[in-house]
Amino acid sequence: MLTFKDTQLALIHIPLHLYSTFLQSILRVLLPNESSDGQSNFNGNGAVQPPPAWPYEHPFVNISITPIECSVVCSRKLANELFLPALDRLDAKSRDQVSITSEDYVVMQVDGEGLDAGQRVLELTSPLALAGISIFFITTYFSDYILVPIRYRTPVVQALEERGFIFEDQTSSYVNPSHPSHHSRKHSSPESFEVRPPGTPPPATVSELQTRTFSTLKRRNIIPTVDSSLRLVHCAGRRDSANGMNEGRNRSSMTNAADDALHLGLIKCLISPPYPKFLSLTLTDTEPASLLLDHSLSQNFAPDILLGSKDDFLIPITLDLRDLPMESTGIICGVAGRLVGGTTAQLRSPVEMSYLSTARAGTVMVAEDELERALGALRGAENGLSTPD
Repeated sequence: MLTFKDTQLALIHIPLHLYSTFLQSILRVLLPNESSDGQSNFNGNGAVQPPPAWPYEHPFVNISITPIECSVVCSRKLANELFLPALDRLDAKSRDQVSITSEDYVVMQVDGEGLDAGQRVLELTSPLALAGISIFFITTYFSDYILVPIRYRTPVVQALEERGFIFEDQTSSYVNPSHPSHHSRKHSSPESFEVRPPGTPPPATVSELQTRTFSTLKRRNIIPTVDSSLRLVHCAGRRDSANGMNEGRNRSSMTNAADDALHLGLIKCLISPPYPKFLSLTLTDTEPASLLLDHSLSQNFAPDILLGSKDDFLIPITLDLRDLPMESTGIICGVAGRLVGGTTAQLRSPVEMSYLSTARAGTVMVAEDELERALGALRGAENGLSTPD
């Protein structure tokens, strides 16, 4: 089931060397200075008071720090209030290195389906990629989120309906009748970028799209890379602290010790000097906080605050897409297709992959014991993969 969230989002790209300049803006997204009723969240001593428990007050926010960039997805209102003033304080050279999209994006929430992660990415992104629609695809611990330019909302509906997804007007949601079962999600996912020159007809099949994707990557010298020092864990805030409203309690009284500990851990991660090695935080108004982070950052959280295994590591494979236009389409679908098709053999399932979209990069995550199979598939498509120490 896919449901549109009522929001207009901006995507912000911040080079890593400017991360500290925007740190206060990022912290204010996490811990707003003012509550929804306009009252200050500072106490009498000037300290920031945590917001009133999860779920988060805004429909959707993603804050990601990767080896390529810091990327923020937030409402246009927050972008204008918190990031534009920081941007205006920069010198002209630094200001040119930061980008805030002028076009608004809308986000759809995708509840976990019975398919494995790679097949699910293909099912959801292929009709949009084949229709030439630019998307970002972010998976959280519980759900997937698809971001599309707001002007593409109607074509997205049409493309998904043509592939068997049913739009329910009364709930603003899609249902895929061929996959009715729902299971809780474990891993992540992502985005897409242009694989055809202007004026070129869109590809007719996923196979053709896959070929064009890797031709584009090769032509632009975009080589998937692995940082062997990065081992990620995927986790989330506890549902009982996010939703944990006892009978008769209202939302203003929901803050508890678990929430405070979660907020504190998140702040410790974000202020890690000079910046976290890898952190992706997704906040929504319907689900607990979701985190994909370098395993060393998990020590910032008190025991039993986070759901998820701290011992099942994911290895990120990074695509630096800074040289591609933001309106590009098709890379996530092409890469997912290559990993699903290139690692499927007799009696073997395809690699369980996930993919994180950020403003100017794409990151494929695979289990540590599946890395060689995934790299083999990508080497076959790309004729070489860089693996720095």
